[in-house]
Amino acid sequence: MFDFSIVTTWFDGLLRNTLGLGDFWSILIECVLIGVFILTAYAMLAIVLIYMERKVCAFFQCRLGPMRVGPFGIFQVFADVVKMLTKEIFFVDKADKLLYIIAPFLVLIGSVGAFAFMPWNKGAEILDFNVGVFLLTAISSIGVVGVFIAGWSSNNKYSVVSAMRGAVQMISYEMSLCLCLISVVALTGTMQLSGIIEAQQNGWLIFRGHIPAIIAFLVFLVAGNAEANRGPFDLAEAESELTAGYHTEYSGMGFGFFYLAEYLNMFIIAGLASTVFLGGWMPLHVAGLDGFNAVMDYIPGVVWFLGKTFLLVWVLLWIKWSYPRLRIDQILKLEWKYLMPLSLLNLVLMTLVVAFGLHF
Repeated sequence: MFDFSIVTTWFDGLLRNTLGLGDFWSILIECVLIGVFILTAYAMLAIVLIYMERKVCAFFQCRLGPMRVGPFGIFQVFADVVKMLTKEIFFVDKADKLLYIIAPFLVLIGSVGAFAFMPWNKGAEILDFNVGVFLLTAISSIGVVGVFIAGWSSNNKYSVVSAMRGAVQMISYEMSLCLCLISVVALTGTMQLSGIIEAQQNGWLIFRGHIPAIIAFLVFLVAGNAEANRGPFDLAEAESELTAGYHTEYSGMGFGFFYLAEYLNMFIIAGLASTVFLGGWMPLHVAGLDGFNAVMDYIPGVVWFLGKTFLLVWVLLWIKWSYPRLRIDQILKLEWKYLMPLSLLNLVLMTLVVAFGLHF
């Protein structure tokens, strides 16, 4: 397995020793390059995910999806981006203009901040703190504030109702998400994402953690789907009831920021699930099968990570286009009466598994 830290260490030495740059300029150049990488990967993944959803949606509805712009419609998303960039940006009368402008950036900041924690390969973790799980959940929660501010500041009754729905739903399902992550922390003994991945070198946690790990994985997918406002939990954007929800009064790139964040939040949920339950960039290893493990190590870590993540993205899309939208009371009942107690019980069960050494 290639360790990408070799490249980063060489580049840092090139700036400091070969070119003779000081600490300030070396760190500045590295931060700029990392920022450009994050934003570029963020935008390209959004384009891929939008095209992927359109094709998956068409497949489930016995259609072809985008076909006209480019071969198999691969340039349709680029055409939509150009259209969105050239759209007029207008302001709503009697809206709170300051909050109206800030809201899309808050949603985008929360999404990009969480995206920066994704571990792409061994040694290629952009943000890797010893309390990474805690920081990731904290940063991703900024998006809830952006959703609520967007609806409240728009001076639109549909947007206000949507913002209230979205805030209540996202805050509620964060409880189950965090409890699932705490179960993983209890099993691995670390909150550092790279440490959680390293703990899976002899088997992914979904296999090593027995029944509690499987329960946590399934609850995490359901709660993550609701956290990302994806169907059948898309009550905040219920088109038949609320037009476009909290971003009804947005146009141009203001709307585009919400659109980007929605798709990347889906990728972040899938990426985090693949990291903490399916090993992230870690290849499939089976204890005792050294030859099989050696063959698996030839596959690059970024291929493992993206493969697992896009598999889970496909599962989330499958769920969205297979089930009808739930009512808000059904969504909250599912969380507070079923998922939340199940997550608490599962955390106790995981603690017992760890305490008595029942895991593999």
